[in-house]
Amino acid sequence: MSISTSPFGVDLIGRQMTLYTMTNKMGASVSVLDFGGHIVSIKVPDLKGQLADVCLGYDTLQEYDQNGSYLGATVGRYGNRIGGAKFTLNGKEYSLFPNDGRNSLHGGREGFDKKWWRGETLEGDGEDTVLLTYISHDGEEGFPGKMHVQVSFSWDDDCRLTIRYLAQSDKDTVCNLTNHAFFNLSGHGDILGHTLQVNAGRVTDVDGELIPTGEYLDVTGTLLDLRAGQKIGDCVAKKEECRLLKEANGFDANFVLDGSGMQEAATLSDPESGRVMKVFTTEPGLQVYSGQGLNLKGRGGVHYGAYAGVALETQHFPDSPHYPQFPSTTLAAGDTYQTVTVYAFSAE
Repeated sequence: MSISTSPFGVDLIGRQMTLYTMTNKMGASVSVLDFGGHIVSIKVPDLKGQLADVCLGYDTLQEYDQNGSYLGATVGRYGNRIGGAKFTLNGKEYSLFPNDGRNSLHGGREGFDKKWWRGETLEGDGEDTVLLTYISHDGEEGFPGKMHVQVSFSWDDDCRLTIRYLAQSDKDTVCNLTNHAFFNLSGHGDILGHTLQVNAGRVTDVDGELIPTGEYLDVTGTLLDLRAGQKIGDCVAKKEECRLLKEANGFDANFVLDGSGMQEAATLSDPESGRVMKVFTTEPGLQVYSGQGLNLKGRGGVHYGAYAGVALETQHFPDSPHYPQFPSTTLAAGDTYQTVTVYAFSAE
């Protein structure tokens, strides 16, 4: 294992940004940027041992600063949507920035994906770690409490990327952290030929603005039933048969995972390359977004169009502050927020 660093541009106030690259004994690597906690690159082998980058990304700091699609971003304080850009906690209403119509998305106007994180490296035997730290001040983007956040990215010789999230606040607040990496196991083209399996018998129902209604939908007998695995392109082709797929023009749904504790949540596989990615998490939900809204220039000038990548965001549920029946996203003062997600890559 080894960790290397390289400069990755200078921000508007003159700070040098750093790209951290962890490389294992197979030559497979993960690169993480201290600006926004972005996963910039994940290079893993196919069945023939050929490396390809399976994570959508950009070449420059400016592109990450203007990253409207959140490619690879660490998002917070609240990943996903909060309806009406406001919530009530302990009897007090807090107003957020409405950056998604009338709603707040992924932390607001300048969420964690737009912040500089202090980085340090921890080299180990068979696993290296990049540890990023950020302090979110009381009132930032409308959220209460001064919050200390740590996100660590660990990469091992078995091509397992482990992301650990830690947070503490000096006031009661809400917290829902995740990463918004887009995966394409082929390393090119689109993900319509990928097969996705998700261990979830329900999804949270949403309205036309993708805000939860508070109800759960049983996926049995629908295109949202991915428990046995389905080709993403087959589901998209039949989207008129499923309200949630039709309204979103593809997958953009929060799957309610069947288990609890650290569990296997999903498996993404690409028959072309033989690459497989398993997702394990302590989180109760998985947001599957099939990238239908992508339309941008990515790494190497390549155009990322619709379905160029799929995001598998481990999370608590969208808009949980408004629904007491959802797993709580309240972080009490002095308590510790702690979640773990693993993306495990192989070829078979």
